[in-house]
Amino acid sequence: MRSVVILGYPGIQALDVVGPFDVFTAATLNLAATGRPDDGYAVTLAAAGGGTVTTGTGLALVAEPLPAPDGGIDTVVLPGGWGVDDARKNPDVVDWVKAVAGSARRIVTVCTGTFLAAQAGLLDGCRATTHWAYANRLAREFPSVTVDSDPIFVRSSPTVWTAAGVTAGIDLALSLVEEDHGTEVAQTVARYLVLYLRRPGGQSQFAAPVWMPRAKRPTIRDIQEAIEAEPGAAHSIPELARRAAMSPRHFTRVFTEEVGEAPGAYVERIRTEAARRQLEETDDTVTVIAGRCGFGTAETLRRNFVRRLGISPDQYRKAFAFA
Repeated sequence: MRSVVILGYPGIQALDVVGPFDVFTAATLNLAATGRPDDGYAVTLAAAGGGTVTTGTGLALVAEPLPAPDGGIDTVVLPGGWGVDDARKNPDVVDWVKAVAGSARRIVTVCTGTFLAAQAGLLDGCRATTHWAYANRLAREFPSVTVDSDPIFVRSSPTVWTAAGVTAGIDLALSLVEEDHGTEVAQTVARYLVLYLRRPGGQSQFAAPVWMPRAKRPTIRDIQEAIEAEPGAAHSIPELARRAAMSPRHFTRVFTEEVGEAPGAYVERIRTEAARRQLEETDDTVTVIAGRCGFGTAETLRRNFVRRLGISPDQYRKAFAFA
């Protein structure tokens, strides 16, 4: 059986642990039921010194001591969580990660667990992802890492995978099961856990998004709220500038300074979010949704979706529409 060790530490994110744990365990049960009991995964939660590890939400998990780094470990999972900064300051933890990376078949990070891999030098010169809210910080602290905040997961090197926030660890674990045992086993696990199989790694982190800082100037804040209230209305820069009683050039500069994004890009982002929700919640055609949300044509909506989310509207609806 393949040995999977999930690293534990105080302040860990519970779902970063439990999600991959359940995927690998469900695959093991499926393999055993189909006459392949020795092909599964032996999954362990391990921490420096062993004992109880308390998650950021107060859930207590029992961990074994860290195994010898050269002890035949197949896969190491580095979860994220509020305690990741203290974990990366712990030399016992970082030294173990460095050592085990030399012998394990693969290292997998989930959410801010990417910081642990980066601290251990495993991502130097590599492309990596993490939770969208921490991507800028990862890029600042580790300039040798090419941070891509958009994908759900990335194969950062031949032996290291990095996943985005929280539930993306489940998507990555399913992908690894598929790599190890084929699509049929991974599909069976996904059905058992009532999951989609599978969000492709290059797909955008749909949870990242639409939220943007509110402008301090009441005039600009009013413009934001007007765009969000009616995404499909006329929101050209001259029209928005007129509402704000500014010249188009001055309005664009002020809006960008206040919001952190140019007005045209902001309008497009809000319209994309509106279309995304309607694809999930209605049976309306893509053409109707495109017109209602201000894109004009289905082709314009499709190009925008592919560029921003890495997936077409039809593919998105198949994966995420409410039953």
